[in-house]
Amino acid sequence: MRLQCLNQILDWKERDMGKVRPEHVKRLARKLIERFPDKFTTEFEHNKKRVDAFTNISSTKFRNRVAGYTIQLVREQIPENVE
Repeated sequence: MRLQCLNQILDWKERDMGKVRPEHVKRLARKLIERFPDKFTTEFEHNKKRVDAFTNISSTKFRNRVAGYTIQLVREQIPENVE
């Protein structure tokens, strides 16, 4: 019984867990979207160049994480097509 409950909990976590991003990545991405809402799109390469142009981030990994999170923020702003 205990093993079955544990498997159910693990299955639930695998289905419902999202990507965990550090707060500093989210904060910077939100500020960039707030200041330049029309400059970001859902394309990663485009956003990567924009983050590079608007900030002085020296870390490639950090820049890429911010650019990736801006995609999620832009997608949240786009209204879904209602059929």
